[in-house]
Amino acid sequence: MIIRRLRDLDEIVALDGTRLREILNPLHADKVLRLDYSLAHAIVPAGQKSTPHRFFEASEVYYILHGRGVMHIDNESSSVGPGVTVYIPPKSIQWIENTSNEDLEFLCIVCPPWFAESEEIVNED
Repeated sequence: MIIRRLRDLDEIVALDGTRLREILNPLHADKVLRLDYSLAHAIVPAGQKSTPHRFFEASEVYYILHGRGVMHIDNESSSVGPGVTVYIPPKSIQWIENTSNEDLEFLCIVCPPWFAESEEIVNED
């Protein structure tokens, strides 16, 4: 049995600037996980946004837990809040901005599993 408690996981700052805690990632697991995806908890602080970025091959799903914001994927934008699920296709330029005065918290599912070299920052000049 594998159980993860969020409070026990190390927090990192991801390439896009979000505060991230990997919950399950078969590429970084101390035990064998038979998963084709990774799962993480992310936070974008009040008034901030992630840096525009894209995954080379992976698709991503965000499930919003807390807070409000705007999700940007390529040329589309939509308001998001608790209970909203967002699908992000591979190679899409994406970022999320927190438009509230509290943390924007969401779960991220990445398939195939996330690893740092699988994404790049995108300059929008």
